Amino acid sequence: MDALAEYLPGLILAYSAFLLSIMSPGPNILAVIGTSMSVNRKSGLALALGVSSGSFCWAILTVVGLSALLGTYASALLIIKITGGLYLLWLAYKSLRSAASSQDLQTRALAGGHRSLVQYYGRGWMVQMTNPKAALSWVAIISLGLQNDAPYWVGLLIVLGTGFLSVAIHCLYAMAFSTPVMVRFYGKARRWIQGFLAAFFAFAGIKLLTSRL
Repeated sequence: MDALAEYLPGLILAYSAFLLSIMSPGPNILAVIGTSMSVNRKSGLALALGVSSGSFCWAILTVVGLSALLGTYASALLIIKITGGLYLLWLAYKSLRSAASSQDLQTRALAGGHRSLVQYYGRGWMVQMTNPKAALSWVAIISLGLQNDAPYWVGLLIVLGTGFLSVAIHCLYAMAFSTPVMVRFYGKARRWIQGFLAAFFAFAGIKLLTSRL
């Protein structure tokens, strides 16, 4: 229990950063929402599961890669934290710009016509795995919870926790946004949500940049 308490603040911060990053819909989530609205809920759910599976793969690759890197070069943690902190500040800037913008939520279904559920799943996985921004996002998220000389189970908890959140939130998007009512509700609350995200990402980025190794 003492070991868990030592790493718990970092784990909570990593979970929070991941959860709140999903609250700011990017192209993948907008595709999930658009597919649920314009095709059907099942197709949106299949696409959501593909995207969340891709997120899970990125989480595993990042934890394994960073753990191996830190095991060989302990000083690399400084570079990782600077990279992650700067990226979080960039997310704060983007969220602040979005909060100031009057543009509504722009959803779209995947191009190419109707697909089978398996094809929607595969497309979601592929789109997420080929997203270059995903690598930077996961470096930032993992570095919030992974300290130098952290035991292997810390990385495992980050992967499992974010994996659960990814499946739950992506599927929630597919189900909730299958009707225009939720889109209108989000449109009304969008600026407040983006403003809150900007504040959190700025806090997390500064905390990561100023944290001790």
